[in-house]
Amino acid sequence: MAGPTPNPKPAAPGEPPGETVIRVDDLAARFGGRTIFEHVSFEVRRGEVFVILGGSGCGKSTLLKHMIGLYPPAEGSIAILGEPMGGVSGAARTALLTRIGVMWQSGALFGSQTLAENIEVPLEVHTGLPPEARALVAQAKLGLVGLADAAGRLPAEISGGMAKRAGIARAMALDPPILFLDEPSAGLDPITSAGLDALIKQLARDLGTTFVVVTHELQSILAIGDRCIMLDKEAKGMIAEGDPRKLRDESDNPTVRAFFRREVLA
Repeated sequence: MAGPTPNPKPAAPGEPPGETVIRVDDLAARFGGRTIFEHVSFEVRRGEVFVILGGSGCGKSTLLKHMIGLYPPAEGSIAILGEPMGGVSGAARTALLTRIGVMWQSGALFGSQTLAENIEVPLEVHTGLPPEARALVAQAKLGLVGLADAAGRLPAEISGGMAKRAGIARAMALDPPILFLDEPSAGLDPITSAGLDALIKQLARDLGTTFVVVTHELQSILAIGDRCIMLDKEAKGMIAEGDPRKLRDESDNPTVRAFFRREVLA
């Protein structure tokens, strides 16, 4: 098999994000007769940092799992890079899934393997690269996230912030044009969280990578988000979409205002 596929050309400085790379249309999630959300529709554009936000239990992580194909929609559809997620199977589905990368909240690193070995796993499974080339790719990815000197360390030997960075490095192993991050700032101190936010913005800018980030961390949302959607548990769906800073300053929805202003609804 061939090696990692290069990312699309990044947008020039000041250039708006490009074409639609993810399309979610009238999506509903239901489990055991219980509706988590419904009538969810939005688009994600190439090169932007797109944030899925909302309070606990609103379905943020459930939406992410639908988008990456772990859960089938109860209704509606999802298309990734022009391919319907529910309309491909076998080798075609595997090929599509190699074009997205996922970092889970804990980092989900293999504890018995070094950071470099963790990053080599998808390369070994999905490419025909020899061991020497896989090692070079792993070292390069660790360098991109500021962990070049930690390649030989085990997950138990690094901090939580380093584990998140290593998780991002592994998600980038196959050079996917889209990265999904699940609660990247969860459990981090403010300084470490700010550093991770800066890394996400840098990778989006320098590599042209599209990020879909699930988070409820207000400072991170405002720091990294180009656009966002907000889910609400009571509404069982979307209640806002747009630039998070404009939503904070201009929304007339009381739930949206309360979220961004850290207020308690009466």
